[in-house]
Amino acid sequence: MPKTKLTAEEALQYHLEPRPGKLDISASTPMATQRDLSLAYSPGVAVPCERIAEDPALAYDYTTKGNLVAVISNGTAVLGLGNLGALASKPVMEGKAVLFKRFADVNSIDLELDTEDVDAFVAAVKLMGPSFGGINLEDIKAPECFMIESRLKEEMDIPVFHDDQHGTAVICAAGLINALHLSGKRIEDVRIVLNGAGAAGIACIELLKAMGARHENCLTCDTKGVIYQGRTEGMNQWKSAHAVKTDARTLEDAMEGADVFLGVSAKGAVTQDMVRSMANNPVIFAMANPDPEITPEDAHEVRADAIVATGRSDYPNQVNNVLGFPYLFRGALDIHARAINDEMKIACAEALAELAREDVPDEVAMAYGRKLTFGRDYIIPTPFDPRLIHVIPPAVARAGMDTGVARRPIVDMEGYTHALAARMDPTASVLQGIATRARAAQARMIFAEGDDPRVLRAAVAYQRQGFGKALVIGREADVREKLEAAGLADAVRELEVVNAANTRHLEAYKSFLYDRLQRQGYDQHDIHRLASRDRHVFSALMLAHDHGDGMVTGATRKSAQVMRLVDHVFDVQTNAQAVGITALLHRGRIVLIGDTLVHEWPDEEDLATIAEAGARVARTLGLEPRVAFVSFSTFGYPVSERAEKMHHAPDVLERRGADFEYEGEMTVDVALNPDVAANYPFSRLTGPANILVVPARHSASISVKLMQEMAGAQVIGPILTGIDRPVQIASTGSTASDILNMALLAAIRMG
Repeated sequence: MPKTKLTAEEALQYHLEPRPGKLDISASTPMATQRDLSLAYSPGVAVPCERIAEDPALAYDYTTKGNLVAVISNGTAVLGLGNLGALASKPVMEGKAVLFKRFADVNSIDLELDTEDVDAFVAAVKLMGPSFGGINLEDIKAPECFMIESRLKEEMDIPVFHDDQHGTAVICAAGLINALHLSGKRIEDVRIVLNGAGAAGIACIELLKAMGARHENCLTCDTKGVIYQGRTEGMNQWKSAHAVKTDARTLEDAMEGADVFLGVSAKGAVTQDMVRSMANNPVIFAMANPDPEITPEDAHEVRADAIVATGRSDYPNQVNNVLGFPYLFRGALDIHARAINDEMKIACAEALAELAREDVPDEVAMAYGRKLTFGRDYIIPTPFDPRLIHVIPPAVARAGMDTGVARRPIVDMEGYTHALAARMDPTASVLQGIATRARAAQARMIFAEGDDPRVLRAAVAYQRQGFGKALVIGREADVREKLEAAGLADAVRELEVVNAANTRHLEAYKSFLYDRLQRQGYDQHDIHRLASRDRHVFSALMLAHDHGDGMVTGATRKSAQVMRLVDHVFDVQTNAQAVGITALLHRGRIVLIGDTLVHEWPDEEDLATIAEAGARVARTLGLEPRVAFVSFSTFGYPVSERAEKMHHAPDVLERRGADFEYEGEMTVDVALNPDVAANYPFSRLTGPANILVVPARHSASISVKLMQEMAGAQVIGPILTGIDRPVQIASTGSTASDILNMALLAAIRMG
């Protein structure tokens, strides 16, 4: 991945528009009426005030304290820029607050204290304690940062965490767990060299010792060389705690025979000769920013067996604090923790390490432009892995509960995990419901395109996650080769591969197909070719003969072509009830759009059928259907012949006795915006529509793709409904996760 280059102008413009800075405050409760304001402030606010005065713990229930972290700095160590002062540190602190929100839905406010006096700083933060559920210290120089954190931990009853120290330490520890796993070494046995005895360095070595590294095996170096017993120059109490008895005096001496190098120092501090002198399978974490102590290229030039991590995103194995602090605080806040202790940090590191060993979702690999598989170049998860939010905080919370720092332990950990997933991803609650039902169904799912790695990864995930049996259509040797290339060689034995050339059912399939197609110009030779050589047709024949319970296809061929092939076995294109419904999920809202798959230019009868299909899908997703027939006109104005069918479609539903809300025709803003809809008080819709029926397939496709590309909407579908058997057709641009979702829809017989 090339290093991102930013100009000063771009950076300034980003912080200037659309409004200065990066943060806004928005109300989470209604503020529209006088009654709302009376409840929010006087006199209604008096009631929770009195309750909290009686029981301080209720502050977590009636205020934002339980989800509010203060990001506090005095600006004495801003990034790599040095002592810029409190005011100049504000952009960084705002940025940290944004990261809290983006990655863990933690509300955060930045506070810049204009003092370098330790006593004044501690006093100010301590006095603000009642306001927050946690304190994140940031960009404070050493050794003052040690004094400030230590005193605040002693004097406050909420978590105090200096991210420059412990954030780096946690991610470093996570990477080291996996690096040692790959190297076949144990933390108790390895020799570790740390270069850089500042806040981050000392925190790293202390955490590794808490995890089992032996004091005598850890050499710490600073600008004066090795910190050894008896050294007096440049020493303080924090360095002295890591002094060891050794004859080594320089970093070069320390590196000889070392298993692990940890660098939080300066560019170029490590030479190739130093790397060459290390033990077999050395681990090198060159974390200096913006330039590492030694580049991965230089290290690998002399030691091909080295595992290298840096602090940069343009190299593999980035040690990035954003993998830690948001989720540490999320877990700590959710148990109303009194502190973040070593056990919680170790739990975070272990959970991160375990996550890196799991198969990586396609959307993560696509975001990073390369395949990510656990190994020497992937020992730490990436910051945009969507699983972090529901994997790391539960581990942190358990550790906090086990060590007695939780005020309110979590009783239902499984429910908590699901709630975390839903908290960050508006699709999560919908997908969780689908997944739960699919797991109960235990459907034998036919994956028609076993020659595609995405399909194979979806099939492996389907089976490993306990949804049922995955049946992959393809040649055994081809499937094995593709799985091995995808880093899933161990899945070869798990999947059932079905090959048309070997099945004992082929003659029965051909007979069935001939009976359907003999009067449509197909002879026996055509039938044999379709049944034995086309995987889409063969898969549909399997499903028709109950040799599978559902089918997913379409990842390698366009949907129109797939539907034409599946139509040989099931009536799709010739079935008036067949409809494609696509779900759009954006900013917590779910809107279904139809028809995105089957009807090219529907008339009013077809439009009513599409609305009925949308209502079925909505109810399956747990939504109460509200259908809007959308057009460029609203209730007959402006008059247009092309809008007539949209105007008459509600009449068809009325005639059919539809049991859901519907209205039209109307423009999209009338359908979705309550303020605009208020101009039409006669409308039968009681709220914003959640099903939009559009005039034609091309307008449906345009709407979906525009929302996906411009607004970043999550797309599920198109969901094929109205046919006899559960067949779902993915798009050619689908990721493995998308294909898995389509398989789950087939498993629960969506629509």
